[in-house]
Amino acid sequence: MLQITPNIEIADWELAESFTRSSGPGGQNVNKVSTAVELRFEAERSPNLTGPVKTRLKRLAGRRWTLDGALIIRVEEERSQARNRVIARERLTELIRKALVAPKRRIATRPTLGSKKRRLKTKKERGEVKALRGRVTGDD
Repeated sequence: MLQITPNIEIADWELAESFTRSSGPGGQNVNKVSTAVELRFEAERSPNLTGPVKTRLKRLAGRRWTLDGALIIRVEEERSQARNRVIARERLTELIRKALVAPKRRIATRPTLGSKKRRLKTKKERGEVKALRGRVTGDD
């Protein structure tokens, strides 16, 4: 059982861990021990997450989201398998917490009269500078 918030818990059947050999730190230990962790979270089938949260989670996950609706997190930073498991679960928790926060709706505003005048003034000044860059004629 993985506790995300006081209301949301991820059941054990939603998580699957597999272990492979790591390319991270560990010296010769890397060649012998499977320390890399691949945590698979069946997000699409999760009854604890609402539809909008799943949509935001999918957007946040990016390439880590599979076609069958699972979220895969791979960790191979530490030498120990146990530490990598903890890091993977922390990352999953953090990602779900980010997805729980609904983005604020943007309120459309109009530019102020002063900002319009300032924009037009700088635009006019810039145009005058560029107009002076023309070819010089020898009339005088």
